[in-house]
Amino acid sequence: MSTTPPVLAAELAQAWADIQRHHPELPDLAAPESLIGESSSACGAELSFERLLHEAVHGIAASRGVRDTSRAGRYHNRRFLAIAEELGLDHPEEPHPSSGFSLVTLNPDAKRRYRPTIERLQRALKAHTAATTADTARSFRGPAARHGSSGGGVRVKAVCDCGRNVRVVPSVLAQAPIMCGGCGKPFRIPEAVGAGVG
Repeated sequence: MSTTPPVLAAELAQAWADIQRHHPELPDLAAPESLIGESSSACGAELSFERLLHEAVHGIAASRGVRDTSRAGRYHNRRFLAIAEELGLDHPEEPHPSSGFSLVTLNPDAKRRYRPTIERLQRALKAHTAATTADTARSFRGPAARHGSSGGGVRVKAVCDCGRNVRVVPSVLAQAPIMCGGCGKPFRIPEAVGAGVG
């Protein structure tokens, strides 16, 4: 299996098409590449089938003209939750204070329905990760990595208790807390749901 991003993008598009077979009103995925390496604290940081199904909930909400989030897309409301349940996602009983019902997980029926899709996408993601994190003597990492600066690396969204967010390289945040000027609390990177799924 090739490990180039276009192949992963094709696998993401195929997984999206698999969801569309069960939910025909789901619009086409315009740019699968946009999900590769992207992080969203409200939707889950880790790219997976569970995250893709979460994004499909937003797609169906958009096609229905349903406003499924507020607070600049961070808070997932009960309208999001209702569509999530249609797509086979379970949720905690109570909403999270800042992200609402965003922390959804695949229910057993959805896991069975999408098992081949999940397995195919996991293989593609694993191959992509291996290809993009391989570190050989011949790999060029750029000046930021060579000089130990904080400018290199993939930035992820870190959030504070008041809902503000910043993009930061995780290793930089691990060096020392970055404090929010609004609430005085440290920014943190939310843990991915289902670490160990969308």
